[in-house]
Amino acid sequence: MTAPNRIYLDYNATAPIRPEAAEAVACALAIGGNPSSVHAAGRTARAAVERARGEVARLVACKEGSVTFTSGGTEANALAIDSAIAAGFRRPIVGLAEHASTLATCMANGDMAEGWGVRASGIMDLDWLEQRLKTWPKEAGRPFVALSLANNETGVIQPVAEIAALVRAADGWLHVDAVQAAGKIALDFAATGADTLSLSAHKLGGPQGVGALIAGPRAVLSRRLHGGGQERGRRAGTENVSGIAGFGAAARAALRDLPDFAAQAAWRDAAQDSLAEADGVQVFGTEAPRLPSVLSFAAESFESERQVIAMDLEGIMVSAGAACSSGKVTASPVLQAMGFGSLASTALRVSGGWATTEQDWTRFAEVWLTVYDRFRARRRASAA
Repeated sequence: MTAPNRIYLDYNATAPIRPEAAEAVACALAIGGNPSSVHAAGRTARAAVERARGEVARLVACKEGSVTFTSGGTEANALAIDSAIAAGFRRPIVGLAEHASTLATCMANGDMAEGWGVRASGIMDLDWLEQRLKTWPKEAGRPFVALSLANNETGVIQPVAEIAALVRAADGWLHVDAVQAAGKIALDFAATGADTLSLSAHKLGGPQGVGALIAGPRAVLSRRLHGGGQERGRRAGTENVSGIAGFGAAARAALRDLPDFAAQAAWRDAAQDSLAEADGVQVFGTEAPRLPSVLSFAAESFESERQVIAMDLEGIMVSAGAACSSGKVTASPVLQAMGFGSLASTALRVSGGWATTEQDWTRFAEVWLTVYDRFRARRRASAA
């Protein structure tokens, strides 16, 4: 948890660990057995892994056997993409507003990756996809499409079931990155229409370094890590028992708390309305469904890095976008893909989670407006 009087609003980067998950990690560490061993400690470790598998499966309403544990969302995305390519889906179609792990893996594999545009609303261009799939060349193999259920920067939720229908009609494979959506909105794997779906524990209050890939009956997984027969032969290597146990506990808690999570939308919207009254503020994704806990906005000429530092000095932790750039603050590729190039270097992402309160959102808006007023006063003084 954060220090007293400090507010943490960067859950899309990582969520503070839930007490239930921390306890589960500690209990699993005390087991001391390898889940592949047949003695008592090994059987206890195996039971912890399988109990967590069931808890993760219930979070997304899938069969327990569909869950393969990985080191995180990045590996889960890579396992899905590489498996599709190995199965003959050689030319991935990937959204230009996708997470870096999906984009980079698609570009590193196959004959060629095709970029799929996104509208200014944050919703993918379904008309383009429908037309592209109708004219898909036979020599390219069957189509493979990858996208995020909810964008990591804007929180925009994609119409995945509608997209899945287009992909299925073309006999394609749809991979959905649900890392940001899990634990924040209700998920039903079958209802999404996805063939594979990726998850990450630390986004919903579990430990870092563990995730999962959900695979449906049409998906044939080709393991990337070779060796033993762990994870039903899909991923070799001794399972991260403590991390998996923490993941399961976090999934159980997230599912329990899901009915109350939607209340954050009203708190977010109130903060958004306060910010929107200031001159020069642009809020992104308001024309589309969004996660209830995400706010993405920009103020012309107010650089993202300056905002993050100023807010941190005031005790409020937010980010400039995806937390996958080794600490660097760069222009948002998501906003660039949406057509907001001039604002891509001034965007701020505010994201709440399981421990966020209404007061956290209120305080954030008050402090940001004060910081923005100081910035504009300095600009006026320097221009005088």
